[in-house]
Amino acid sequence: MTHRSDRLGEDPISGLVNALRRLPGIGERTATRLTFFILHEEEGIAQDLAEALLEAREKIRLCQTCCNLTDQEECVVCRDGRRDPSLICVVERIQDLRAIEATGDFRGTYHVLHGLISPLDGVGPDDLHLRELITRLQDSETREALDEVIVATSPTVDGETTALYLQKLLSPFGIQVSRIASGVPIGGDLEYTDRVTLARAIAQRRAM
Repeated sequence: MTHRSDRLGEDPISGLVNALRRLPGIGERTATRLTFFILHEEEGIAQDLAEALLEAREKIRLCQTCCNLTDQEECVVCRDGRRDPSLICVVERIQDLRAIEATGDFRGTYHVLHGLISPLDGVGPDDLHLRELITRLQDSETREALDEVIVATSPTVDGETTALYLQKLLSPFGIQVSRIASGVPIGGDLEYTDRVTLARAIAQRRAM
């Protein structure tokens, strides 16, 4: 990881370009364009951007219930009394949660794992937020309301491995565990799946 102290002697423009290049999906050309946009615009834009980044890093944390990102103890989904407590949809990433929310068809709750089981990458069950899910299921009020856990991990090798592990992990609770339908392309990411296909995959989920 490159720290500020490692960039001593680097001119400010190159420093900003290199900092922006570290963001996912940002190449040198885009980073350079963003750098000169920031430099050419009024000072307030740079100030607002810096303050927003620092505020987000300082205030954003994991929801104590579902591990979504939030600036409060519980995220906006968990605080919404209109959500259906009988359904928990387990996803890999925040982006997947947002993709499902964008369909407008799912009104249950979520649990975010923040990763997938991937032996080749050295990622095991203990590296995911599974303990928090088990804690939720051990709560008597949650258990009484819950009917089904929907596993909505991407249909990749790691996604399927994680889904099978979840099925075994949750089986002692006697809860119906289902898998989203195969309308999502094999090897694809939920984040990039169109809304209609994703909504259909949720609606046509199958028991595991």
